[in-house]
Amino acid sequence: MSSIRHLIHGLVRDIGFPVRRLLPAAAVRTVGPFVFFDHMGPVEFDSDTTEGDVRPHPHIGLATVTYLFSGAMMHRDSLGVVQRITPGAVNWMAAGRGIVHSERVPEDIRNDKVPVHGLQMWVALPKDQEQGDASFHHYPETDMPRIELDGASLHLLAGQAYGQQSPVKTSSPTLYLSGRIKAGGTLTLPADYSERAVYVVTGAASLDGEALEAGVLAVLEPGGEVTLTAQSDTLFMLLGGEPIDGPRFVWWNFVASSKEMIESAKLAWRAQDRSVFPAIPGEVEWIPLPEK
Repeated sequence: MSSIRHLIHGLVRDIGFPVRRLLPAAAVRTVGPFVFFDHMGPVEFDSDTTEGDVRPHPHIGLATVTYLFSGAMMHRDSLGVVQRITPGAVNWMAAGRGIVHSERVPEDIRNDKVPVHGLQMWVALPKDQEQGDASFHHYPETDMPRIELDGASLHLLAGQAYGQQSPVKTSSPTLYLSGRIKAGGTLTLPADYSERAVYVVTGAASLDGEALEAGVLAVLEPGGEVTLTAQSDTLFMLLGGEPIDGPRFVWWNFVASSKEMIESAKLAWRAQDRSVFPAIPGEVEWIPLPEK
């Protein structure tokens, strides 16, 4: 019996630069609390341009989780937070009832032609936190546990695994882990969470003997340990957790347990209602609502 329930190849989209979107997908809307998964880059951006900059835009009902492999982004939000996002760090922004943020490519990254490469995830907030206060937490790379196993080097970003606990504060049971395995190495994936998925960023691997190519998200069958084997030096992500507390509606940058919340957010952003979506200090631009 296969340990893989679904293979999701994703769609390449242009948001000013190419990204591969893995979640939501037709076959799978969520994995644990994860409702959105974009793989961005690697891509180099030209000097003296705004290529790659994501202008101010709003969120509700979710937490954004940004993780980079290379390059950097400059985060600014309506809480007044200014944070340079660097490889290996975890940046967890909970939108609650409303937040606005921008992410821009720093000039030194442009000038030095450093590729920007990373993942952007959204985690659905539990219903009792959807209308809560917004927050932002930055966790440096050195704060997350490093786990060294035979042929595998792991970076535990959220949750617990292999006897270690990440300091990242999550809103519900969540697993997020980055790992590197040398060619020929194997790793037994833990079965501590109900929903799990494996994503090969670079390299090639197999799950219980079934091939898994780079750029494909493998959603695992629940329960039971699974063996990941690297055919070449492989960088991978393990993500999942417990199911969210009911279905979510996802429209543009909004996630909510009701359509009414999304419609209200649309009206507030269109009107630039600062009681719902405060301005970002120092920013004057904003991304309008899509036409559809």
